[in-house]
Amino acid sequence: MIRTALGPLLSGRRWTSLRLRLLLVFALVALTAAVSASGIAYWLNREAVLTRTQDAALGDFRQEMQNRAAALPADPSQEELQRTAELMAGSSPGYSVLLVREGKDGRKVFGTAGPDSFGLDDVPKSLQQAVGDRQKTTSANNAEYHMYWQRTKPRGNPYLVGGTRIVGGGPTGYMYKSLAQERDDLNALAWSLCIATGLALLGSALLAQAAARTVLKPVQRLGDAARKLGEGELDTRLEVSGTDELADLSHTFNKTAEALEKKVADMSAREESSRRFVADMSHELRTPLTALTAVAEVLEEEADTLDPMIAPAVALVVSETRRLNDLVENLMEVTRFDAGTARLVLDDVDVADQVTACIDARAWLDAVELDADRGIVARLDPRRLDVILANLIGNALKHGGSPVRVSVRVSDPSEDREEGVSWLVIEVKDNGPGIPEEVLPHVFDRFYKASASRPRSDGSGLGLSIAVENAHIQGGEITAANGEGGGAVFTLRLPVDLGGGVGG
Repeated sequence: MIRTALGPLLSGRRWTSLRLRLLLVFALVALTAAVSASGIAYWLNREAVLTRTQDAALGDFRQEMQNRAAALPADPSQEELQRTAELMAGSSPGYSVLLVREGKDGRKVFGTAGPDSFGLDDVPKSLQQAVGDRQKTTSANNAEYHMYWQRTKPRGNPYLVGGTRIVGGGPTGYMYKSLAQERDDLNALAWSLCIATGLALLGSALLAQAAARTVLKPVQRLGDAARKLGEGELDTRLEVSGTDELADLSHTFNKTAEALEKKVADMSAREESSRRFVADMSHELRTPLTALTAVAEVLEEEADTLDPMIAPAVALVVSETRRLNDLVENLMEVTRFDAGTARLVLDDVDVADQVTACIDARAWLDAVELDADRGIVARLDPRRLDVILANLIGNALKHGGSPVRVSVRVSDPSEDREEGVSWLVIEVKDNGPGIPEEVLPHVFDRFYKASASRPRSDGSGLGLSIAVENAHIQGGEITAANGEGGGAVFTLRLPVDLGGGVGG
């Protein structure tokens, strides 16, 4: 019954569940208390029942020995012993009597009567010896013989055996009382206590379940609210009821959620303001930059006719103007990614032709080795692929050194990360010393400089981060590592629809 009742409570519970642990603690405490109480109650009742039965039987037997056995003649016959035993058994509360008289010739004469077959062999030897042991009379002991008793289990049945001897040479008497009724009563009591223990265990389980619902339901609501808060639902609040510790916890959660919502709102507003400022600034800079670029191009064309003292300054102006123009373009590109306004323009592209065009447009043909089969046609955004390749190859030439090797392949089916999706893999490997291990995790960070002592470089510090954003918007990724033979390896992976197939 207990197992059936506990089954629904334990079903679906993890062993680490707080609800299950609470239930088990309640059950363990209840079981310990019930078993302890039942054990003490059984022991006290057992002693009381056995002591009461034992005292009543032994007291009656002692009285019968004094009234009847003591009245026998000095040398009673077997008939006299038998008749006295019958009289004693007839008036007894359900015990058998055995009277023993040892004659002058050494023969023993017996008289026995009662509900049980009882002989001298049923009396333990130790009890016979104690009963027949004659003691000296003193001021503390006024009797030569005393009554002794013992509990035995002949043939598995409990019996009380008692014996004493009449002072002055009278017969020895033994009583033999069955304790089967007391055993049955105690067994019934034990079963009752076991049932009570089971009911207590069941009650504790139900109480634990009720307590778990009362205590853990608010905790579960708090957990759900915290989960929603972590998922971005910053307006999540808990209903506060009562004045206990859980109510204080709910109130604290609400205050924390409110403060977090306000902080995130302020940060979002500042971030939006910063993005708008960068976008507006970049847009406003484009007009004067266009004029500056035009002037710089004119100055560059006339550099040979300028005064040699002015030529270096003109070259610096031209270089910094172009660098500023690239920085503004990159800032505008980053702003579009941050604002979520960047859009894809997909087209079927022959990847080998696209890589070749990117290298040729920047006059890198002599410094780059291309390993790409023609006929690999993929559907992607050609402009964004060009931006990615320009940044990766340009970074490899600038920091790694030539020759830079660019390889293009389509991943094997075993490399596919999603069923039914093919991946275009483009690797760019340089011939430099590689990337320091402490720099690898930051190579795609915006404005990250590998050397703090050289914060200014020819690049804007945004190239690789823009390449990554362009890969992400197409569902791909870029990873950086060091090759086994030296040099840095940048790997671009893009999921593509190879509708055109792979040709040779």
